[in-house]
Amino acid sequence: MAAWDLSVTVEDLGPDAPPVTISVASDLHVGGVIVKLVEKTQIQRDWSDHALWWDQKKMWLLRTAWTLEKYGIHADARLIFMPQHRPLKLDLPNGKTLYEQARWAILLEDIDCTEEEMMLFGALQYHISKVSQSEPQTLSTNTAMDDLESALLSLEVKMEGESSSATELLETMTAPELNDYLKIFRPKRLTLKGYKQYWFKFQDTSIAYFKSKEESIGEPIQQINLKGCEVAPDVNVAAQKFLIRLLIPAPEGMNEVFLRCENERQYAQWMAGCRLASKGKSLADSSFQSEIQSIRSFLAMQRINSGSSSNAASSDESINTHSLVSPRYHKKYKTKQLTPRILDAYQNVAQLSLSDALMRFLQIWQALPDFGLSYVVVRFKGSRKDEVLGIAPNRLIRIDLGVGDVVKTWRYNNMKQWNVNWDIRQVAIEFEGNVNIAFSCVTADCKIVHEFIGGYIFMSTRSREKSDVLNQELFHKLTGGHEAL
Repeated sequence: MAAWDLSVTVEDLGPDAPPVTISVASDLHVGGVIVKLVEKTQIQRDWSDHALWWDQKKMWLLRTAWTLEKYGIHADARLIFMPQHRPLKLDLPNGKTLYEQARWAILLEDIDCTEEEMMLFGALQYHISKVSQSEPQTLSTNTAMDDLESALLSLEVKMEGESSSATELLETMTAPELNDYLKIFRPKRLTLKGYKQYWFKFQDTSIAYFKSKEESIGEPIQQINLKGCEVAPDVNVAAQKFLIRLLIPAPEGMNEVFLRCENERQYAQWMAGCRLASKGKSLADSSFQSEIQSIRSFLAMQRINSGSSSNAASSDESINTHSLVSPRYHKKYKTKQLTPRILDAYQNVAQLSLSDALMRFLQIWQALPDFGLSYVVVRFKGSRKDEVLGIAPNRLIRIDLGVGDVVKTWRYNNMKQWNVNWDIRQVAIEFEGNVNIAFSCVTADCKIVHEFIGGYIFMSTRSREKSDVLNQELFHKLTGGHEAL
């Protein structure tokens, strides 16, 4: 094919730098374009989070194996080479406002967390309180977060990496392999069978397992599609317990599966892979490595520092544990038991600056399985009993009101349309695959559910480009009105 010039704006060169022009052909894949750009800029840095943004189409070019011709890119395309994720930038008072919201959600138990996580939250609160007294105005003033939504969109921890050469970058364009021995457990009634070890392979958005590594060239015992599943951690670092809890959508409801990992490294890799797969992303996604780093960073903060907490406890015995952990832990433990545990966790965060501590607190809060969930009691059409509908930023969850088990999950990206019958106050939703549900609300007005769904779908349509202007017309169309959408 004939060669032609493609101009790309490289954000790292600065706002006044001219676009970088490279010679390409229509059969060149996107990964090859990125390699050419990296070679031409001659900047030594970590490029793993960078991708091409197509300005006219408002989309990322994340399929690096696709050719320019397949994407439909020509010489007039406005492309920007820039990071996909932005570090969280906090300023006063917005950062503190968001922190207080998260803090009270945890203390009032509006969101559930494990005991280890509660101690870590307590340690971070203790540290933030101490540092705030000594450096109350040291938060970054760069680009103030004007609203909660933009702060949450930018809630990413950017881990510094080693500089990447063009050759190393090209090697990462192919999906990394993830194969290892894991243990699996499927809870079933009237059975005492425990975990059993198999050889697991990650394949696109599915995991397959085999009796042994040697038999992995044949047919698997089972292949589990993780797209649309629920992924939750069950971790106790001190006890070396690293479990991944999966709720797999099935015609009859949700199938529960537990994966047991041997160590932190294995857990971080497989947990990151499962989280991406649940969103329909493969291991080739550029966020895979940053997801691993984020998980490992969180685990590191939960490690016990033997010998260090006793010294800290002797000088900080007067900490107010009632303001650091939720009331149920004061019913379970005495203050003299809680204090050393919080101070022990504090040793892992004591060196953080105020802005880093706030960012870490918010990042861990956002990573909790129940983050962003709101609950409404509803009555599904055709059902004789009340149930709970969980409304999350990316899905709806049907929950058994009696025992609290997840019955079914529906993701917004599979939703074709929804409407409200305002006369009988009933919400009807149609999903792909000829799946239709309808329900009336028992504990809230159906208008609230309608606004939640419309608001979350609106949030998902917003891009992360630099000048993201609020589309008020679309927002009001999705959250208001009495017509089918």
